[in-house]
Amino acid sequence: MIEVRLHGRGGQGAVTSAELIAISAINQDKYAQAFPSFGPERRGAPVMAFVRVSEERIHTREKVYTPDIVVVLDPSLPTIVNVTDGLKENGWVILNSHKDEKELREILGGYQGKLAVVDATKIAMEELGLPITNTTMLGAFLKATHLVDQKFLEEALEHRFGRLAEKNKAAMARAIKETKLYT
Repeated sequence: MIEVRLHGRGGQGAVTSAELIAISAINQDKYAQAFPSFGPERRGAPVMAFVRVSEERIHTREKVYTPDIVVVLDPSLPTIVNVTDGLKENGWVILNSHKDEKELREILGGYQGKLAVVDATKIAMEELGLPITNTTMLGAFLKATHLVDQKFLEEALEHRFGRLAEKNKAAMARAIKETKLYT
């Protein structure tokens, strides 16, 4: 089973991203679950969402404490939240940032593991006209992990976003090209 924790701010689409990953996995005949973790937060407050994907039935329902993958939708979050907390050895941190690898590793407290970085805010503004980074970060997620197939994620985007799907698919495709991987 692969476990994913997404960090974002209310309104950025972390919960939607988790749902899209799970739907894509289910459509590939895998088992998956997605769920948020938030209280009475308002738009802009830090939130988390979780995803599990497995070849076998998933019986646990608790939040993800030891993720294989961490996705960070908002570039300011690593300075206020320990996004690497509980990350499994050999896991991925996938960040929205314009900063270089060295600076990001310092911000992450000297993290030396696998890192994927894309300026999702820039791509979202240019492709969507809004700083909503969820579908852009899905492109970085795909490039780093290959956990789900791009075709199934595109189908999930079409179902979720309707006429806005093409812009979201363009943002995701651009992120796949522009994401830098550091292993």
